[in-house]
Amino acid sequence: MLRDKRILLVIAGGIAAYKSLDLIRRLRERGAAVRCVLTKGGAQFVTPLSVSTLSRDKVFGDLWSLTDESEIGHIRLARDCDLVVVAPATADILAKMATGLADDLASTVLLATDKPILIAPAMNFVMWDHPATQENLEKLGARGVHRVGPGEGALAEGETGLGRMSEPMEILAAIEELVGAERPLKGHRALVTSGPTYEPIDPVRFIGNRSSGKQGHAIAAALAALGADTLLVTGPTRLTDPANVRVTHVETAEQMLAACTGLLPVDVAVCAAAVSDWRVAEPRNRKIKKNGSPPALSLTENPDILATLSKGKKRPKLVVGFAAETEDVIANAVTKRKKKGCDWIVANDVSTGTGTFGGDTNTVHVVDERGAETWPELHKAEVAQRLARRIASHIIGPLAHD
Repeated sequence: MLRDKRILLVIAGGIAAYKSLDLIRRLRERGAAVRCVLTKGGAQFVTPLSVSTLSRDKVFGDLWSLTDESEIGHIRLARDCDLVVVAPATADILAKMATGLADDLASTVLLATDKPILIAPAMNFVMWDHPATQENLEKLGARGVHRVGPGEGALAEGETGLGRMSEPMEILAAIEELVGAERPLKGHRALVTSGPTYEPIDPVRFIGNRSSGKQGHAIAAALAALGADTLLVTGPTRLTDPANVRVTHVETAEQMLAACTGLLPVDVAVCAAAVSDWRVAEPRNRKIKKNGSPPALSLTENPDILATLSKGKKRPKLVVGFAAETEDVIANAVTKRKKKGCDWIVANDVSTGTGTFGGDTNTVHVVDERGAETWPELHKAEVAQRLARRIASHIIGPLAHD
């Protein structure tokens, strides 16, 4: 929760500014006071009236306003907060921050603040990849500026790539990690698996699946936000590593199992990865050439990571598995929980049309020894936060505000 926390939100000029309106609402739901600085560019995408209505406070935008300066002043504005959030953080405002430019209210506040700063970058993928932008990010990171995102997806120009601003719930999780007072899992270790595994057929082909890793990464971030020493083992994804999480990158199921067992003991294990059930018994050393008939592939079963962690000598206090199903979701999850020996199964429907694989939302059923608990459709970051709080309540007892 963010009760009584003061957030200064800088809204710069990008199409992703519309997401900042939802971010304001989410922050206020959690008890935060939100004050906003809207740049001239930002005002081209969202209006001062909409920002003021949602924040329930005056919106600031003019460095040379005699009224604003006499009432609060840019120095007080920069200091009278617990955290400064820049969302969207455009290439322009990142460049100003990196070079110390202060030619408008937003850049002046960012130069004058002595509070932590969190940026949520948003821009075209070519701008993101440009050496100037990457150099600016490196400078800001070295100065202690925190970052969430960006993600990969459809961009405003109709192109697809890395540069999409993180969703409000993902930004909210990063804010709670930085200034949220409640850290019930401090002193506990959590292990999370995420993403797909790629099982090689030859040097260029593999057996895999459509898992994006969004849910697993969000769970790791949510557990870290509650204070857990969080370890993430992830297969290949296009996601940025969550902040304040120790990440191990792997490709195959065997590598993932070795990484997980090597990180034991932990208090909690959440197996959210979509691990390939099979691998090619003898991958080819050279690319298989077409010769008019498909090659015969001999498959062998991959190790069962969830069952291994559930039944091993260093078994965590709580083991949570995931079940991606296309039919009989709850019934199959009940069977899987008993078979694997884990404590909970988080089951979801990944059949065609649900949009779960690769999408931003999820509808899950949490199955434990008491039965199934169905949650409404939520953003994956919200699923992660809700699951993290359920885990914390299981380990240490009921949390405040639950």
